[in-house]
Amino acid sequence: MPIVSICIGVAVLLLLMIVFKLNAFISLILVALVVGILEGMSPIDAITSVQSGLGGTLGSLTMIIIFGAILGKLMTDSGGAQRIATTLIQSFGKKRVQLAAVLTASVVGIALFFETGVVVLIPLVFTIAAAAGVPILYIGMPVIAALITMHGFVPPHPGPTAVASVFEANIGKTMIYGIIIAIPAIIIGGPLFTKLFKKEDLEVEIPKELFNPKEFKEEEMPGFLTSLLTSLMPVILIASQVIVEIAVPESAVMPFFDFIGNPNVALLLSVILAFFTFGLNRGKKMKEVMQSVAEAVSGISMILLIIAGGGAFKQVLIDSHIDQYIADIMAGSTLSPLLLTWLIAAILRVAVGSATVAGMTAAGIAAPLIGITGVSPELMVLAAGAGSITFSHVNDAGFWIYKEYFNLSIGKTIKTWSIMVTILSIVGLAGVLLINMFVS
Repeated sequence: MPIVSICIGVAVLLLLMIVFKLNAFISLILVALVVGILEGMSPIDAITSVQSGLGGTLGSLTMIIIFGAILGKLMTDSGGAQRIATTLIQSFGKKRVQLAAVLTASVVGIALFFETGVVVLIPLVFTIAAAAGVPILYIGMPVIAALITMHGFVPPHPGPTAVASVFEANIGKTMIYGIIIAIPAIIIGGPLFTKLFKKEDLEVEIPKELFNPKEFKEEEMPGFLTSLLTSLMPVILIASQVIVEIAVPESAVMPFFDFIGNPNVALLLSVILAFFTFGLNRGKKMKEVMQSVAEAVSGISMILLIIAGGGAFKQVLIDSHIDQYIADIMAGSTLSPLLLTWLIAAILRVAVGSATVAGMTAAGIAAPLIGITGVSPELMVLAAGAGSITFSHVNDAGFWIYKEYFNLSIGKTIKTWSIMVTILSIVGLAGVLLINMFVS
């Protein structure tokens, strides 16, 4: 039975990654081959399907992910992220530093990967907390909540972008829905969650040996509006296409907005703008700017491979017609496809630890449900994204990044980080189900 093949495949995936500590990309390729052969495909057909999945996934996502990484790196290296943070803090004042920090992380988190965002903002968290006389985690937890939520819900981050390609979802709509859902999730999982702790529970000793932040001087940083508009340019361009499509779909300007609102083009244009605003206009030589580009690309190579491996697994599921089997099972089911997608991703997240693997695998399994149920593919992306960031523990790199930067015990990390991301996941699911009531 196809469902048995899926179960065996997932079990093998967990075995390879958890027990044998095998790399996620290699594990996904091996599992894709195993599932294909179990489903009656010849070995050569199985590897052909894997190749097709790899090429199809990378073909549609490579530019988005690479350009997104470059934009984030240029913003970091220029001091643009620091400018955004310090300006917001000065504007809100010490009494509202938590809100200022959350807004900073939310804005920066659109352009930066989670790990990069942590490295960029943690030094600022320490500085803000010390200046305002508040506990480190009072600022740190909401900042981390904002970064991980944006990472899980909002394109052009790799996870939601890759899952959107599987579900054939509109990137612009996914981004808008994702931001709408991210707002209450961040508020509840960040500032409100910190209120449940006593002040002494939020105090930590700053692990100075773990960071060596570059403090940009005033004259070294780009202006606030320049930094903000450059970092948000992909969002502005992609959202403009959606707005014009809704307002005047038959307008003569529609082809133009279709072009600039294409995620690949939007990010390319934003990167070209960043070459000037974050580089050449700041007195840097083109060689220095290109060094940042090279470092950005090398830093995301494994992320690209994992996403490609997930695409290969998905393609085998399609080519072996497991998707049709699942569709037939679900044809008479009353279980919400959004809830089912979230549940699959959540289980895989807890078991495997990788949000990207969890989201991509859940998407590959649940993709047929869109044709059967007519559910919004954009909301399916966000359901998978919400499930993929749930209860993070010792098998997740994010768990250890958070633990080490804040110098916490494993118990305190679970009490703060693991519970926090679970709250974000559940609020995200609730937001998906709520929006579904209006768009279905």
